[in-house]
Amino acid sequence: MRILLIGTVEFSRKALLKLIEMKENIVAVFTKEKSAFNADYAPLKPICDEFQIPCYYVSKISDGINVKIMQNIKPDVIYCFGFSQLIPKEILCIPEKGVIGFHPANLPYNRGRHPIIWSLFLGLPETSSTFFVMDEGADSGDIISQVSIPINYEDDAKTLYDKIATVALNQIEDITYGLKTNTIKRIKQEHSLANYWRKRNEFDGQIDFRMSSYAIYNLVRALTKPYVGAHVLFKGKKVKIWKVKEEHVLLPNIEPGKILDIDANTILVKAYDNAIRILEHEFDQPLKAGDYIL
Repeated sequence: MRILLIGTVEFSRKALLKLIEMKENIVAVFTKEKSAFNADYAPLKPICDEFQIPCYYVSKISDGINVKIMQNIKPDVIYCFGFSQLIPKEILCIPEKGVIGFHPANLPYNRGRHPIIWSLFLGLPETSSTFFVMDEGADSGDIISQVSIPINYEDDAKTLYDKIATVALNQIEDITYGLKTNTIKRIKQEHSLANYWRKRNEFDGQIDFRMSSYAIYNLVRALTKPYVGAHVLFKGKKVKIWKVKEEHVLLPNIEPGKILDIDANTILVKAYDNAIRILEHEFDQPLKAGDYIL
């Protein structure tokens, strides 16, 4: 089976290595030379060079030259894992077995942008690793494999990313076998149940200590590495916050944002209800108890 891979993030890299490990016939890879958009960008060309796989750098996957190249390559299936562009119908119709997409959410719920970040920020108890046959919509095609993944309180963006990747790589093995043997079962999504998560912006990453301690904890763990990090404002400067923990305090008369204690480079700050202990941060200005962080 002739497999063409489209992708540009760390999961794309893991998927490519998995297919190579499986000794599959990878006829081409389409990727980006660099990406300021994807915080988890990973270069695929070094792997392609090592294993002599044709690699094409693209900007817009829908450009006519890319369509023409794919038509000439004649893949049996296209795997599109980690590429934040809609695939046009001119490409969708090329492979006989379809274009297979991946979305780390419980489709038909939670289509759209930043599924790992939103899942953590909203405090969802679980998510899913979902593969589907792509159509012209966003994450709306028939599901061919879906596995639920619990989200623990201790999980952050890195641990959840890795948990999903581990499950998804096993699914890729099963899906590839199913495509070869024509035993894949397609399940239509119930579109009336679907919601779409929006693209996040810089303001979405700002910690407001008028939020509950749980909401702040979720925001920080959702945006920690490999993503861009949450931030606070201190004396007019944006400061990255990478790790926090909740601490329960009984201080009903203390307003949010006040520094309660500084100990061994950790900073305890009053939130709306409890307090947040900032464990990993990028403060480069002196702090003291009684200061306020916006």
